[in-house]
Amino acid sequence: MQSYFSTLNDSTYSSLHIVKQGMLLLLLLGSICTSYAAAEPLDSEPQIDFDESILPLISDRCFQCHGPDEAARESGLRLDTREGAFAAGDSGELAIVPGNPTDSAIYQRITSDDPDLVMPPPESGLSLQAEEKDLLRSWIEQGANWKQHWAFVPPKKPAIPSAHPTWSADQTIDNFIHRKMSSTTLTPSPKADNETLIRRATLDLTGLPPTIGEIDAFLSDDSPDAFSKVIDRLMASSRYGEHMARIWLDAARYADTHGLHLDNERQIWPYRDWVINAFNQHMPFDQFTIEQIAGDLLPDATSKTKIATGFLVLGAKVLAEPDREKLEMDTIDEQIDVTGKAFLGMTLGCVRCHDHKFDPIK
Repeated sequence: MQSYFSTLNDSTYSSLHIVKQGMLLLLLLGSICTSYAAAEPLDSEPQIDFDESILPLISDRCFQCHGPDEAARESGLRLDTREGAFAAGDSGELAIVPGNPTDSAIYQRITSDDPDLVMPPPESGLSLQAEEKDLLRSWIEQGANWKQHWAFVPPKKPAIPSAHPTWSADQTIDNFIHRKMSSTTLTPSPKADNETLIRRATLDLTGLPPTIGEIDAFLSDDSPDAFSKVIDRLMASSRYGEHMARIWLDAARYADTHGLHLDNERQIWPYRDWVINAFNQHMPFDQFTIEQIAGDLLPDATSKTKIATGFLVLGAKVLAEPDREKLEMDTIDEQIDVTGKAFLGMTLGCVRCHDHKFDPIK
């Protein structure tokens, strides 16, 4: 922990909080882990990434006729699923033969000179550039590796890179960071002094600067766990929950008024206080999730768990809607959408009318 706080750049640090930094670290670590796990020998051909290079291409040029819309699908060929892409179409030909582009119907069609056979068909207004055709050919030659969307692939623990020969690594994550940095011109920042350290930690965990007394107490503490005691003190502060809660309250679309038309006041502050207390009590995330989605349905439901379901009540509502059935359906739809965004990181609003193009949601 101290290593993390002590090596941050102070000019950017004060504007961040622990949740955002955690997300950034996870994103950085994900990038590092991916490059580490997928690193290719220097003398080998770079592997084509399906999600990055192939899926956007076929979704843009092929899904209109060979995608998830069954009514618009042509020739019995479906290219938005692995099963469909490697199956035979109505003609009996295999669309993709891994390792063999010349026997793959999809490659035969995109390179055909016959206007009755070439894909995409000329009347669609779509076409493939020569380099895009070469990309598809190389992908098939490499085995046509088909990946599920990254969001639905369980993460795997990567091998830990070797420690850098000259840089100090206090924690395992340092090895990943150093490996990425060593491929650039970056070098680790020097460790911060204690005044900077306590300022960063206090701003991060409470959103407030440390007091003069808190700084003096830390500087005069020579014990090896001095910084750990600072962290424990900050996380025991009621300010900690207030600072953490504001980020979740944004995701939960918290407001003290209804929004829209008259923007009337609503008494929803008990939910706000429930979120603050959940952070201050270090509530496990599974409990945090269950109580907000179904706190009133728990067998041991209490007034507190029922207050947690205020999560579902929030959000702008067109309360003047004269069609009561439509109001009910709009409310349920909005609850489904915010649950997907807040807990799954996935928008679900479109499925009210459409199948999702990439996600397995009808």
